[in-house]
Amino acid sequence: MLSITAAAIFSFSLLSKVVERMVSLSVGIMLSTSLLHALPEAFESGADPRTLFGCLMGGLLAFFLLEKFAILRHSHHHEGDGHHHEHGHDAHEAGKAGWMILVGDGLHNFTDGILIAAAFLADPKLGLVTGLAIIAHEIPQEIGDFIVLLNAGFSRARAYVYNLICSLMAVIGGLLGYFTLGNASNLIPYVLVFASSGFIYIALSDLMPQMQRRASLRETIPQIILIAIGVALVLFVTRHNH
Repeated sequence: MLSITAAAIFSFSLLSKVVERMVSLSVGIMLSTSLLHALPEAFESGADPRTLFGCLMGGLLAFFLLEKFAILRHSHHHEGDGHHHEHGHDAHEAGKAGWMILVGDGLHNFTDGILIAAAFLADPKLGLVTGLAIIAHEIPQEIGDFIVLLNAGFSRARAYVYNLICSLMAVIGGLLGYFTLGNASNLIPYVLVFASSGFIYIALSDLMPQMQRRASLRETIPQIILIAIGVALVLFVTRHNH
């Protein structure tokens, strides 16, 4: 029993280290993908710059409101209503939270698939770095979702299967985006700008504040190095883009 507990603690501590490192790498990849490639590609398309900037602002506000809604829902479920609940009630609420995570993750992955399709239709190399940015962000998020599902009472096998099903929503979104946007190429610049707004918002609002909480020089140096590696990866992949 002691060895199992020790192994579990080690595995979760190892996962937390992976998440910490992936956060810094994600910042570099997401910012460079959006600011150095997706946005320039959209603005070079000939679309009206004012409309594109409006789409960028709308996207940033939309992601802010989505996150605000998620925070409000979370606080509503966990603040308590002044009444004592039995253990069975808590387990029921945890299970509902697990299903909410799955639904949200499935919709998120579906949207990611559409964004990757739009990027590939604009430029295959842009599609590659967009996919790389999404993967870099999704790995720590999926690890976090897996842990939440376990806490919600899902078995390891069940949590893994449901996470896999949610991941397949990206494939469905990609296929739908490819065939839909392929016949409406004038929409691609706006989808790219919206994707960029999401990358920028996530990097600046969610990921960087996490990094700022680790303020020691020992932790800051690896963060800077990993951000630089993320930027370098994007530049390497797209070095012959123009």
